[in-house]
Amino acid sequence: MCGIVGYIGKRDVAPLLLEGLARLEYRGYDSAGIVVNSPKAGALKMVKAKGRVRDLEARVPKRFAGTTGIAHTRWATHGAPSDVNSHPHLDPENKVAVVHNGIVDNAAELRAKLEAEGVVFASETDTEVITHLIARSQADTLEEKVREAVKAIDGTYGIAVMHADFTDRIVVARNGSPVILGIGEKEMLVASDVAALIAHTRQVVTLNDGEMATLKADDFRTYTTSGTTTNSTPETVEWEAASYDMGGHDTYMHKEISEQPDAVDRVLRGRIDDRFNTVHLGGLNLDPREARGIRRVKILGCGTSYHAGLIGAGLIEGMARIPADAEPASEFRYRNPVVDPDTLYIAVSQSGETYDVLAAVQELKRKGARVLGVVNVVGSAIAREADGGVYVHAGPEVCVVSTKCFTNTVVAFALLAVHLGRIRDLSVTDGKRIIDGLRKLPAQIQEILDGEEDIKKLAAEFAEAKSMMFIGRVRGYPVALEASLKLKEISYIHAEAYPASELKHGPLALIEPSLPTVAIVPDDDLLEKNRAALEEIKARSGRILAVAHREQEKADHTIVVPKNEDELDPILMGIPLQLLAYHTALAMGRDIDKPRNLAKSVTVE
Repeated sequence: MCGIVGYIGKRDVAPLLLEGLARLEYRGYDSAGIVVNSPKAGALKMVKAKGRVRDLEARVPKRFAGTTGIAHTRWATHGAPSDVNSHPHLDPENKVAVVHNGIVDNAAELRAKLEAEGVVFASETDTEVITHLIARSQADTLEEKVREAVKAIDGTYGIAVMHADFTDRIVVARNGSPVILGIGEKEMLVASDVAALIAHTRQVVTLNDGEMATLKADDFRTYTTSGTTTNSTPETVEWEAASYDMGGHDTYMHKEISEQPDAVDRVLRGRIDDRFNTVHLGGLNLDPREARGIRRVKILGCGTSYHAGLIGAGLIEGMARIPADAEPASEFRYRNPVVDPDTLYIAVSQSGETYDVLAAVQELKRKGARVLGVVNVVGSAIAREADGGVYVHAGPEVCVVSTKCFTNTVVAFALLAVHLGRIRDLSVTDGKRIIDGLRKLPAQIQEILDGEEDIKKLAAEFAEAKSMMFIGRVRGYPVALEASLKLKEISYIHAEAYPASELKHGPLALIEPSLPTVAIVPDDDLLEKNRAALEEIKARSGRILAVAHREQEKADHTIVVPKNEDELDPILMGIPLQLLAYHTALAMGRDIDKPRNLAKSVTVE
């Protein structure tokens, strides 16, 4: 959600900032803006535009020189998408510029107070409040002006600030929204996502909540909002700029679906112990005695991560024999949950910055809970806040909708389940069986991907549907939920998912020829139960697409996937449904990498 890019150094800043914004387009946005400042100019120069980064670029004058600047892509919260509501926001004297990710909860109160003092607001945004607070501060330094402003606001923020009277610096601050410094050679960068930095440096510093930084061309320093110096050491980012390119594919989503065999191989690499038929996960910070003391596992995530958590809960409960369940993190902290010292909490987030998940982690930590993180981004907020965890090593995921990270997250849960299971009651034989199944996954995923053309043909038929139903039983139900979400996200076809066992309790009333049903039908101990559900649908003239391990005679079409162990089958059965959603959306002419109203990293509540 939203994107920040900033630079201070010797290079012409506008092209660099526009390039950075383009690399952040995948996060979702509706408008963009840029402001630059040169030591010779004595004033800030700004251009803003509703629409895409290319619309902004078309408005930037040829003479727009400067060596310091900040830029932003906005995802509307306060105020509709417009040129005026776009960031950056300037004060009336064009001296202070602010870009902001997050939400100022007390914006209305502060706005009323400032208006009573004679301030005239140009936009409807909450961010403009921050600009006026900084501009009206009587403090001597830009750092103090920003510090006063952030102390006055409640809510979340990642901000970057420029001031025409302090041309040698950019000041940034973070609370709940990512701010990452890029450390270059006699130049410094800042961004809300490493994607905007990676073409220029792989040395980064990630700010913590309550932390600020001053960037100068040849130096940076970090400190808390109370002024205490913090000693931040740059880390090396493992991803490279080429990881963010399309690599010959038409869309990032297609590229990321096709990368799944290699991605799964990465998450398995170096973690399997054949001697004891178990798994090593060194980042858990959980010794065997502590693992045996776990009485319950609670998994928290949002959207796709929640669905991965549902599958993960089943894997942990089945293999480790620990009661486990998953819950939307966005709901968890508002229901006054009982936090049990014997419960292991697991926070799941692709970005590691999802606000609802991060807030749940912080609430759990305040109550003394042990929290593990399952994230993709090294050094992200959840990774830092958690007591330990597992990186899923999916590599950069640029498309707004998650595919390879979902798959790798489920595989990571399978590894965790084996690890906990072998400490507890999982036998050597079953440990070996699951490990052998995990090793088969990359080749089996590739086998499914090789059948893409057949799935593409099916998608053309379903592109005409106004609504679709997805059903699955036990292990298949989270697969149905995720497949339903994928279709909604990128095709905008209404879709719902239900447990197959629930058909008779209401959803069967919807069945008719115009409502296709996608059924998850694995070859397991529930095969005949699932076939009975197909009979119920067919008896009411419903159309059926089955995802199964063999042809289903009651289905109009069957996508046959290779069989693995029962526990791991959900990983494979989700792959063809990613392709089905992709090709359905493609047939409908949708903007697949940038679905409407959505953002990649949800850093506001």
